[in-house]
Amino acid sequence: MPEPKPIAEEDVLLTVLRGQREHVQGALEGLSDDDLRRPVLPTGCSCLGLVHHLAVDVERFWFRAVMAGEQVELFEEDGGWTVPERRTADDVLTLYRDEAERSDAVLAAHALDEGPAWWPAELFPGLPVRDLRRLVLAVITETATHAGHLDAVRELIDGRTWLVLT
Repeated sequence: MPEPKPIAEEDVLLTVLRGQREHVQGALEGLSDDDLRRPVLPTGCSCLGLVHHLAVDVERFWFRAVMAGEQVELFEEDGGWTVPERRTADDVLTLYRDEAERSDAVLAAHALDEGPAWWPAELFPGLPVRDLRRLVLAVITETATHAGHLDAVRELIDGRTWLVLT
């Protein structure tokens, strides 16, 4: 029996992150603009609000602003939960895909044990500085959490579930 080939840690992390991103997008497939904007959870958050948050306050914030040190527009007041009026559903979904691609470029340009170019100590007092590895794990966790929220919302809207359990 052949020995299993080791998988690079970077590849594993990126594969898991991409899988969670696909889950987010897949959970929304086929929903109307009204359903994407409709608040379903008690917090008043909509599907688009969740995706907008993931785009600007997770992908953009942690990878581009923190890790790469880019000067980017941030939504500190509400964490990006509110979708600007001028943004269509397609705009938000495209923004998420674009931010994910930009995040992948940041990941490709840095080593996992590399520290960030900027650390938001004023926003998160007491949060220790994280290397890229820990940032990726945090983003995977947050993306998976919100993918679960989207699963619940989707099931409440039309009964569809992303994963079929038998």
